[in-house]
Amino acid sequence: MIVIAIIGILAAIAVPNYVAYRKRAYNTNAVQDAKNSFTASQAYFNDYPAASLSNITPLYSYGFKQTSNITVLISGSQSALQIRTYHSSGDKTYTVNSEGAVD
Repeated sequence: MIVIAIIGILAAIAVPNYVAYRKRAYNTNAVQDAKNSFTASQAYFNDYPAASLSNITPLYSYGFKQTSNITVLISGSQSALQIRTYHSSGDKTYTVNSEGAVD
């Protein structure tokens, strides 16, 4: 009985930490996709400086690989680029401006 109580106490401590760890990992994946999509968009704009993006499909041919469960929303031209990413199980949305700064 004492062993079961000790295991219950340890599980009560470990489970919230594990959930928080997973959420941080999901958010980190969203940041990585934000940075990778920005890098691919800069390569795209190097080839097509007057173009604008409304979806991420053109970025696939420039090396961008979207992580599963990450939503990437992109719009604008090279001088007015806006990228937003978030994970379906994460708790944060990240934005990248036209200079590459992630917020």
